[in-house]
Amino acid sequence: MTVDTNRHHRDSRWDYHGEGVYHITLVVENRYPLFGKLAGTSPENAHIELNEFGKKVDKIVRKVPEFYATKNIWLKTLQVLVMPDHIHWAIQVLQPMNCSIGEVVRSTKSACTSLYKNSYAYPGGNNAAKDNTCDAESVDFARIFTSRGSIWQYLPAGYHERLLRCRGQLDAMIHYIKDNPRRLWLKRANPDLFRIHRQTPIAGIPCTTLGNIFLAENPLREALHCSRTLTKAEIDQLKAECLMQAANGTIFISPAVSEGEKQICRTLREAGYPLIIVLSEGFPKPDSPHYKYYKPSGVYFEACSAGRLLLIEPDAALFERKDIETAVYAKTGPIPHETKRYRFVAQNAIAELISK
Repeated sequence: MTVDTNRHHRDSRWDYHGEGVYHITLVVENRYPLFGKLAGTSPENAHIELNEFGKKVDKIVRKVPEFYATKNIWLKTLQVLVMPDHIHWAIQVLQPMNCSIGEVVRSTKSACTSLYKNSYAYPGGNNAAKDNTCDAESVDFARIFTSRGSIWQYLPAGYHERLLRCRGQLDAMIHYIKDNPRRLWLKRANPDLFRIHRQTPIAGIPCTTLGNIFLAENPLREALHCSRTLTKAEIDQLKAECLMQAANGTIFISPAVSEGEKQICRTLREAGYPLIIVLSEGFPKPDSPHYKYYKPSGVYFEACSAGRLLLIEPDAALFERKDIETAVYAKTGPIPHETKRYRFVAQNAIAELISK
């Protein structure tokens, strides 16, 4: 399972008053480290040291079920992790409620904001905290708080939420939450591997990239394309051939779209070989609030932190280029450019172009 906390996953068909399990993410405005700091000397012992305010916020979130039990609303906190600039919260609704989960989350946010306003910000909206030891960055945050009256990032829905309905999702999400300090440590230790670069020329093609850019300079580049019609035996044979080539230094380029491509890329990644993945639309837009903090999720994060992954998103104009269109039509016949089929085949054509 991969987890993308940058997106809101609200399902309009779901009853948010009923029983359910949710992963809630609350983000501090401007990602200011309001709750504490990352500590540890290695990924293995990475942990969060909460400040006084962070400890009180942690207590507020953990006591939400106790508070709502007095209203005959039955909730269970499954996992909480307060990070320096955001909170991960897995919560279960045990019985149908006379309010929505959104109301529960909003009241929790309000309680945290009230605590900050009453105990940590000057009355009347001055530009520093009461202890008068704030640096310039925290003064800037106090100004934001004064103007907005909230410690939380503005979002149309108020928060990020993911509904957990499938087998295994909860265990995967709890592991993801617990693993946050380790991943943050890795990201901070390898900033260049997690920085989005725009207009990067890859084999003369302008791309947006993230990951180990030096993989694109390897002369042994090979496009990996598997037809959807390949049998399991044919995929297994191709997988063995790719492993042999990777052992000899070949770096494979693929959109990892078809089932065969996914299987082979997974096998190569698990064996510790580097990959270049061609995306169709993979990164936030520069004006998105998530752009600065974007990171790949799941197994891609691990490969990226080890320097074994390069994600490439070609400029949109490349999908319209005549040579790409010709390569697509040779396989599919004339089809509309906006269809998924056109985009998938175009990604393979772009992988071929980069490999040459």
